[in-house]
Amino acid sequence: MEPLAKLFGSPARLKTIRLFVFNQDSALTLAEVASRTKLSKEVARRELGELAGAGLVKKKGTQSPARYQTNAKFEHLTALDAFVRETTSVRPQAIVASLRKAGVLRLVALSGLFTGILEPQVDILVVGDSLDERQLAGAVRSLEAELGREIRYASFATADFRYRLGVYDRLLRDVFDYPHRLLVDKIGL
Repeated sequence: MEPLAKLFGSPARLKTIRLFVFNQDSALTLAEVASRTKLSKEVARRELGELAGAGLVKKKGTQSPARYQTNAKFEHLTALDAFVRETTSVRPQAIVASLRKAGVLRLVALSGLFTGILEPQVDILVVGDSLDERQLAGAVRSLEAELGREIRYASFATADFRYRLGVYDRLLRDVFDYPHRLLVDKIGL
């Protein structure tokens, strides 16, 4: 169990807190919370109850199904936001291990969310051979559940990537012209 999960009581609580801290403007249903955190509805319901009791989350409106949103008037929201943003990260080895299930990786580059610069259009760039898009999407959803925020990603076959790199594709320039981090580089950038 990661140290923050111990501090906050459980991994489920940490995932739920991250979800609401990183998405303060979103009103989410129980089903959306469960889906985005990859928790069962029962666990998500319990965590929402605890966070509502603490004042971090509030029920919004009277419509059905109920929607939950971050309570902007929570007295420690600014400090909690800073703390969670500063301490939220996923180990690079875990990212590569998760993505490796999708196929043979030739290049994995992190930008955007992972470098603190939000201008690039993608957060993860994956290049490989025989990539299974469903497996890749599942791996990214798992990372999103851990991080509590949406991850923008792009994937290319190796030949397509080399072509796009040669014609100075805008998407690739958005990644490589800004700070980025290469986790896997078997292409030789």
